[in-house]
Amino acid sequence: MKKANVKKEKIAPASNVAAAGDPDLLIEERRRRIRELVDERGRVTVVELAAMFDISQVTARNDLKALADIGAVVRTRGGALAQRDDEDLPIGVKQSLHRAEKMRIAEAAVKLISDGQTIVLDSGTTTAEIAKQIRGLKVQSVNVITNALNIAVLLANAPHVTLIMLGGVLRPSSYSLGGPQAEAALQGLHADLLFLGFDALDPEIGVMTTRLLEARLNQGMLDISRTVVAVGDSSKIGRRGLSVIARIEQIDRVITDSGITAENVEALRSRGAQVELV
Repeated sequence: MKKANVKKEKIAPASNVAAAGDPDLLIEERRRRIRELVDERGRVTVVELAAMFDISQVTARNDLKALADIGAVVRTRGGALAQRDDEDLPIGVKQSLHRAEKMRIAEAAVKLISDGQTIVLDSGTTTAEIAKQIRGLKVQSVNVITNALNIAVLLANAPHVTLIMLGGVLRPSSYSLGGPQAEAALQGLHADLLFLGFDALDPEIGVMTTRLLEARLNQGMLDISRTVVAVGDSSKIGRRGLSVIARIEQIDRVITDSGITAENVEALRSRGAQVELV
């Protein structure tokens, strides 16, 4: 069997860029070069990095994990993508990020659901995990309103779920529907509970998104919901987006993971939001 022909890029020997006898400096320099490559190309693979830097694939994976942990790159299966705050990551990539935390958040969220309630599920990967939990919920019936195609597919065959799908214009990167049609579909509806996913949450400002049309639809969801629960992993807390969806005072509860700082927990609670850590 022929080996895959991987084109090697000329990389300066580590001894030329770091002091001899200092392995930590060698590692940091290699990771700096990897980060530059990801930023330049937009995407790299483990196989490419192993060949370029003459390292094992295990070492290349460790380098990418270390860079992902500090937010320098977005880890993907077999490689990494450049981290760009103003860019929509494909939903397949988002699903792989902070997966364990999202599952724990979802498990905590469904405990708030009672038999016969009407639930709104915003689009997002954390709310998709909640939808998976709803499928196995031991209730006679619940109504679920959503603007997300992937969530609708997850719940379509659940016998205890009455699904209400909002119309609108599809955003393929997130499988979500939005725009004036989706906003109009909310009129006349009422919900007991809204699970609101978020891209950014600043305790001093509120829940935010980079997309104006999505913010308008989310605001409509807030208007028809008795209780609002913001759900998202701690990596998104402290970030800011272009458009404010809701002030913290409009949020009843925030469910996130224990990676949130104590200062942010206190800031959220001081504005009236309950904070549940998982």
